[in-house]
Amino acid sequence: MHPETNPRYHSLISAFEQQTGYGLVVNTSFNVRGEPIVCTPYDSYRCFMSTEMDYLVVGDFVYCKTEQPDWENREKWMVKFKMD
Repeated sequence: MHPETNPRYHSLISAFEQQTGYGLVVNTSFNVRGEPIVCTPYDSYRCFMSTEMDYLVVGDFVYCKTEQPDWENREKWMVKFKMD
């Protein structure tokens, strides 16, 4: 990866490395077992709120779960997923 080919992605990985010491980001499918892969920002937010993720990044926005409206009613968001 070079800053010339994808400057925004390069900047993200460089900033991550400065903060953590690790110069990599793992890209994986975004879904929960038994659910389809997220396709929209709404799908992403719903998956984020119903799992143990702490943060969600969509475009230029970073969402912290504990700062989300109605998080005090977390039971409303939690869903039980069958484990492997």
